[in-house]
Amino acid sequence: SCVHTENCFVPVSEIIAVEETEFNKKQRSIGRWHKMAKLHAFTVYYVKKSRNHRWRCSDVTFWCVDEHLCNQWIQALKELLEMQKSRPKQLLVYINPYGGKRQGKRIYEQKVAPLFSLASISTDVVITEHANHAKDNLFEVNIYKYDGVVCVGGDGMFSEVMHGLIGRMQKDSGIDQNNPKASLVQCNIRIGIIPAGSTDCICYSTVGISDPVTSALHIIVGDCQPLDVSSVHHNNTFLKYSVSLLGYGFYGDILKDSEKKRWMGPMRYDYSGFKTFLSHHYYEGTIAYQPAKHTHGSPRDKESCRTGCYICKKSEKQLAEQHKECGLKYEEGEEEWKVIKGKFLAINAVNMSCACPRSPKGLSPAAHLADGSADLILVRKCSRFDFLRYLVRHTNQDDQFDFPFVDVYRVKCFQFTSKLSEDNESNVMDIGKKRFGQFCRDHPACCCNIVNSTWNCDGETLDSSAIEVRVHCQLMKLFARGIEENCKDEAAYSQSSVEQLQ
Repeated sequence: SCVHTENCFVPVSEIIAVEETEFNKKQRSIGRWHKMAKLHAFTVYYVKKSRNHRWRCSDVTFWCVDEHLCNQWIQALKELLEMQKSRPKQLLVYINPYGGKRQGKRIYEQKVAPLFSLASISTDVVITEHANHAKDNLFEVNIYKYDGVVCVGGDGMFSEVMHGLIGRMQKDSGIDQNNPKASLVQCNIRIGIIPAGSTDCICYSTVGISDPVTSALHIIVGDCQPLDVSSVHHNNTFLKYSVSLLGYGFYGDILKDSEKKRWMGPMRYDYSGFKTFLSHHYYEGTIAYQPAKHTHGSPRDKESCRTGCYICKKSEKQLAEQHKECGLKYEEGEEEWKVIKGKFLAINAVNMSCACPRSPKGLSPAAHLADGSADLILVRKCSRFDFLRYLVRHTNQDDQFDFPFVDVYRVKCFQFTSKLSEDNESNVMDIGKKRFGQFCRDHPACCCNIVNSTWNCDGETLDSSAIEVRVHCQLMKLFARGIEENCKDEAAYSQSSVEQLQ
């Protein structure tokens, strides 16, 4: 079913609303219509797609002299919209008024709320007052009366809402999050992200652009994108969930340093990145991982995750079949684990490409949003020049894994233990000696102690040198559709503002 305008067809799934229109407001002195009787009109508001995945709300007005015909059209279109069962009717909205440039409240009120109102979506809005306000609130409210939860803010705000929603689901199902081997319950209440933070990596990787209006329209039309979530544990204690990056070494050090320089604003990441690059720390440790044998892709196959991704669908199906046949015994089979010891400049585990405007390909260009796996990238100790060559490849079209010191594996779970932790476990008395008595043999000039790095978990620090990470296939859902293939006709989306009903 489509509404036909002069230059394009608009599918019903992309109609936002239909409203009766007072024609006098839009009346024009058009020849033969000028002297005619009262005209009847209705306006169709719809999604207009432009370049770079940007969506806007556009409208077209249809008019005729027959009031009955006009009402029939309005009724028919409204009935078609009612049949779009995936669309939300009631949303719970959390706004972080302090995030990014402190624009969250203004962005929501000026750009998003009017669109929700136009689409007849009712909202309950909570302005967060402190850290973990949204997370704590999600454990108290009746979440089952909502069709979705919307967070207005950056990646930190999304992480808070995700932890609250997933945690609430496990609590209601009697599942212990502290058990690293627990099979978690899928979260069917979708999360919408209205970007208003200093970093909007998750929005960029799942919608294709960091734009509040585009994200609001994806929520209105009821899009659904499943998302893998990794759980991070230490000694049978739950630490965090991650959906984008878990980074130790380089990316962990950048975050740790930038946290002390919040007063610098977004520029702190550049400063800390340059400083971390110059310090050139490496960290010793052991990684054990289980290969994701159920996946149909590989990190170097150039198959990017796109809307309706067949690799995600096939991999999910394959994983479900494996679980049916073998249960968790298959996952825990000792013969499955591969072990790597070494000195690393960076250890990155990504659940998505982690693309952003600065790095259009991301850390792993072929990582998938919903295939039940993460890409584990190991950057071994190398020269500072070689490491720079590796970093530069994130910004161009060259294969960033094509270095002898870079390894990448598609995994479903992994464990990491730093050498310091291993040594401490074997000889507690040596802790002081190990922590403070050792200096960089490779870089005596910098006199930096070899200590543990910090984990960067979706932009938040995690101070644990021994962790266990497991990927949970499609644990949650977003109001998104993944990155759409670029349409050559996008620029041709134009139409006259007034159309006659035949």
